[in-house]
Amino acid sequence: MQEDLIHQEDIHHWVSHFPDALVTLGVVAGSIVGGLALRFALASVLGAYQRRRPSPLLASVRKHLSLPVAYFFPVLLLSILLPLVPLPAGPFELLRRVVEIAFIASFAWGLMRAVEVAEDLVLQHYSLSQPDNLQVRKLFTQLQFVKKVVVSLIFFVAAAFVLMSFATVRRIGTGLLTSAGIASVIIGFAAQRSLSNLLAGFQLAFTQPLRIDDVLVVEGEWGRVEEITFTNVVLALWDERRLVLPLNYFIEKPFQNWTRNSAQITGTVHLQADYTVPVPAVRAELQRIVEAHPLWDQRVCVLHVTDAKERTLELRALVSAADASSVWELRCAVREQAVAFLQRDYPGSLPLTRAVLAGTAAGFSSTAGPEVA
Repeated sequence: MQEDLIHQEDIHHWVSHFPDALVTLGVVAGSIVGGLALRFALASVLGAYQRRRPSPLLASVRKHLSLPVAYFFPVLLLSILLPLVPLPAGPFELLRRVVEIAFIASFAWGLMRAVEVAEDLVLQHYSLSQPDNLQVRKLFTQLQFVKKVVVSLIFFVAAAFVLMSFATVRRIGTGLLTSAGIASVIIGFAAQRSLSNLLAGFQLAFTQPLRIDDVLVVEGEWGRVEEITFTNVVLALWDERRLVLPLNYFIEKPFQNWTRNSAQITGTVHLQADYTVPVPAVRAELQRIVEAHPLWDQRVCVLHVTDAKERTLELRALVSAADASSVWELRCAVREQAVAFLQRDYPGSLPLTRAVLAGTAAGFSSTAGPEVA
């Protein structure tokens, strides 16, 4: 009898709270539906405006903020309607905490994506494909690093606000948001390599010994700067490999930057020829070759005799082009056509091996043939 009475009291308790549960579910469901409807209405208005008057800003907003807004609006509406939920103190506090954390997380997510919208607005006015893109590369380098710093700061502050929502860890969250807390973190990690890389990143971003799309020669490898992160620099090598180096490397060790002030560059072509080679004729042929080549930028075209070796003369041609890739192609073309010129018009000027035969008259006889090593 007593067990039946207890069972009836449990049923009565559950039934008495059933309307409150329905109201709670209604508020939550209504907030989700209302938030999604608000997001759909806003997206429809922006889409209609975009079709009438295309705008890079609206296109970027729809691309980056569409998904965060789909979460933010329902959570925002639920936080506004939360006082209407008729729950006891304990469950209500739990629901309030969950909504508060979701609100902070969705808002921080939206801010992070808004940074990408701002980046798009800046980048749409510039392009790395321009012939003279020095200023653009400077801007890209700084923008990439500043973006990472801002996104990290948003995440840091959002995490601190989440901590502050809990009384037991409020001191931690408050400390992280104060200058004393930040200073203590910096002091605590000053000896760590991660912080040293972060400071090196700031130095690289604003002193810019290297930039995005710069051509570098590092550790004997030729490549372009593809990415600069908080911890390392990624080089895209000429053969499609990737060389990853820590930021500190570029602070502590020397490296070659072929595009530091300008992408223009001068290349060399070395030829080995016999002492009988007509240098003026080779110089005239070099001029003809580079003038006919589309990659020559009309700055440098000279030929020098740079060495007189035991069996050959060394000829060095200097040619210039707009960038490193172009000068490589130009050097290969000059080398190929200069050798073909000697083979065709002056075959006797190719490297020869001379031998003095015993018993011959004073002097020497010449045996034409390819030089053997």
